[in-house]
Amino acid sequence: MNSPAPSGAARTTAPHDDPRPPSPPDGRGGLPARLAGWAQRRRWAAVLLWLLVVAAVTAGAQTAGSAYRNDFTLPGTDSQTATDLLRAHGATQAGDSVQIVLQDTGGVADDRTPVEAMLAEVRDLPGVAEVRSPYQDASAVSRDGTVAYATVTLTGKAEEVPAAHITRIIDTARDAVSATLRVELGGDAVRAVEEGGGGAAEGAGILAALVVLVLLFGSLLAAAVPLVTAVFAVGGAVGLIALASHVFTVADFTPPIMMLVGLGVGVDYALLIFHRYRHEIIAGADRASATRTALDAAGRTVVFAGCTVIVALLGLVVLGLGSLQGVALAVALTVLVTMAASLTLLPALLALFGSRIERHIHRQDRRARAKGREEGARWRAWATAVQRRPLPALLVAVLALLALSAPALGLRLGFADAGNDAATSTSRQAYDLLAEGFGPGFNGPLVIVGEGGGDTGARLRATLAGTDGIAAVSPPLPSADGALTTVVAYPRTAPQDQGTTDLVHRLRDDVLPDLADRTGADYLVGGATAATQDFSDAVSGRMALFVAIVVGLSTLLLTVVFRSLLIPLKAALLNLLSIAAALGAITLVFQHGWFGVEPGPIEAFIPVMIFAIVFGLSMDYEVFLVSRIHEEWERTGDAEHAVREGLARTGRVITAAAAIMIVVFAAFVLSPSRMLQQFGLGLAVAVLLDAVVIRCLIVPAVLQLLGKRAWWLPGALARLLPRVALERPAPGPEGGMGPHR
Repeated sequence: MNSPAPSGAARTTAPHDDPRPPSPPDGRGGLPARLAGWAQRRRWAAVLLWLLVVAAVTAGAQTAGSAYRNDFTLPGTDSQTATDLLRAHGATQAGDSVQIVLQDTGGVADDRTPVEAMLAEVRDLPGVAEVRSPYQDASAVSRDGTVAYATVTLTGKAEEVPAAHITRIIDTARDAVSATLRVELGGDAVRAVEEGGGGAAEGAGILAALVVLVLLFGSLLAAAVPLVTAVFAVGGAVGLIALASHVFTVADFTPPIMMLVGLGVGVDYALLIFHRYRHEIIAGADRASATRTALDAAGRTVVFAGCTVIVALLGLVVLGLGSLQGVALAVALTVLVTMAASLTLLPALLALFGSRIERHIHRQDRRARAKGREEGARWRAWATAVQRRPLPALLVAVLALLALSAPALGLRLGFADAGNDAATSTSRQAYDLLAEGFGPGFNGPLVIVGEGGGDTGARLRATLAGTDGIAAVSPPLPSADGALTTVVAYPRTAPQDQGTTDLVHRLRDDVLPDLADRTGADYLVGGATAATQDFSDAVSGRMALFVAIVVGLSTLLLTVVFRSLLIPLKAALLNLLSIAAALGAITLVFQHGWFGVEPGPIEAFIPVMIFAIVFGLSMDYEVFLVSRIHEEWERTGDAEHAVREGLARTGRVITAAAAIMIVVFAAFVLSPSRMLQQFGLGLAVAVLLDAVVIRCLIVPAVLQLLGKRAWWLPGALARLLPRVALERPAPGPEGGMGPHR
């Protein structure tokens, strides 16, 4: 139902005319407009400054190198306490290990001489604390004698031992390969060395983004401006984080994630501003005024959306997980740098190449007018169709998203192990050989540490040997000072099986407490498998607090900006729905093995990282769309018209921006890293659903059903909240500022 414009705010333009507010004079307007004015006047200085900063940061990073390191410590958990105890008492089991797996169909006993010689060389390599030969331990040889393994205990955790040391261990071991002897190596350290970064994903993402931009603007120069802005921003951010890694803990998987998010966000922000610039040029503004107006309107939206992303990322700090905190700070810095580039470098580039871009914009506009095409006409017609049947459109879209979200209810967190690696990798082949020779649980041993009590080792080993779900146990291994006893238990099930998770909980909750009561000793369950479970439990346990903080702060920011209660609530619920649907898609592909993917758990930190990034990115489109709707509502007081015009003016650019993000994110599915594949797919699906299903279908339907109530704000709250405007509404007659100011 159309409602008439209130007195004092009567429409002075036709429904489809440009309600463009007067451009702010140079030096006036908000901070984005003032930055644009400076960048235009000092265009060469702005570009040169960016070149010098990026070059200096890159040179500094290359000179100093990076010091990326993973921190998966979880203070207070059994696995971390066990590791700390082993280190404190000088036990070699405190370090991670590498398995050198041997296979000889005629029997590994025939290869003792070359194997022992090879192990002697490995024992002298840097990073090696101890080497245990299979010929010293009968349990290290399979029953049929064809498979055996040597255990190389490292001087620290896998992430602490330099990759070069692990590479030397691999090369030395593989030198023993002969016509009859097969040698493969396994362990987290080996997997880390084999696993590459983003591969060609970044290049594929940039190329795909360029193709979308060229199709959107019809000009290589116009397409290159947003892309160059994003590349400069990402280049500067990567160098800064490499330097910061010497001071802070930054995980080694951070750079590809930074590039993934930085390219998507950087092109997105620049595109939103460039779209408004193009709109102003078509409406008759000169280049300088068009740039300042674009920055004063779309620039404010970019600042707000970027701040929302940063707030969401910094929410990861409350999880108290070391590696995630470093990743969150790094990605937040990347977003901050992209915002700075969009507000300073982009205006300078528009000033340098503006005349050629302006001629192209006018040429495109004349062609469209000659063909009778009205910009936004298709989106206006789409909005009108949704407004005619808002309830069916809403129900169909919400039910589809709920159906896609359903698999996320069975989401199983963990970490991929060698069983998920490529079949050609040595870590995967070692994994398969050990499972073949010793059973599936052999790849996920549990390290049980006993402290105090009498005859702790023998009683612990006997208890574990009689526990259901355990296939074999090692002899007791005393620490250097004799204060600790360690027994390694091998489950009957594979590391990623639910049965192994249940076994860890049963040992901690029932078996070991009962043994402690009888012996007076203290027992802890550690090892990589138990640590993975502890990490997953920690993420799950703190997820609710994290979601509450991020959603609460974002909702508060939207309430202040749009001065509405229902708009922020709607945004929060729809963002949660798109994230749930993205997690459902990841579950189907990576956990259930759709499309031929090796099934396994979802990386434990993927849900929180996707939530933080997607919740922030979703605000880009929410703010960009709703701010234009709000601008029309403030100008006319007609809720139905405001929704229709808001979608007509933003639908094209939202779709294009989403397409760019989707191709950039989806390119990371090409990465050899399973973690990056999950990350890229989750972000691509979330952006697709958010931009297409939510912004272009659900939002118009919901706002149509709410009508004027969408902008309701209690009077007491309205007086309490500060006024923060993203858009500058056009002045109404006689100096009025629209119906609700």
